[in-house]
Amino acid sequence: MTYLILGIIIFFGAHLFSAFRSRAPGKDLKARLGYGPFMGLYSLVSAVGLGMMIWGFGAARPAPILYSPPTGLAHLNLALMLPAMILLAAAYLPTGRIKKAVKHPMLAAVKIWALGHLLANGELNSVLLFGSFLAYGVIDRIAVKKRGDIGPGPDAPVSAIGDIGAVVIGAGAYAVILLWLHPILFGMPALPQ
Repeated sequence: MTYLILGIIIFFGAHLFSAFRSRAPGKDLKARLGYGPFMGLYSLVSAVGLGMMIWGFGAARPAPILYSPPTGLAHLNLALMLPAMILLAAAYLPTGRIKKAVKHPMLAAVKIWALGHLLANGELNSVLLFGSFLAYGVIDRIAVKKRGDIGPGPDAPVSAIGDIGAVVIGAGAYAVILLWLHPILFGMPALPQ
């Protein structure tokens, strides 16, 4: 459990620092270091934290059970993952109606993913991991709003390719993870037993 907790602290520490760092001229660390060095350091710290979380999550099994969710919540989690994957894809594609409506689809995807997994998993390691992602998603959304980052502006051009791509890529990724990758990557079948 120690590596999981350290990974959470390192990963989200870097992300929260980035979310709340000063963007004022002369005070913005990203501007002072330069984009490349800042992003390199940020990526390295995040990767270390993520690696520790992944390893620590698996090493914490079997973990104490805090609650036993009914099977129906596992099915709800499966249903929530499809829009989460579509939103995740939308975050990296040209602005479509999905991205324009949601404004920050990556944060929305993280919150939906984390909430769904909290509903379906009651082990301590799951609650720590997914609870941390959900808390971060909420905190970062507040920080983004406070900074005045409204996502794609009201006059941003909308591309149908962004929406079509988000649905196709998101649904495809959902199917691959559901049917094949989840047990390989996470040691657990995605489909309820």
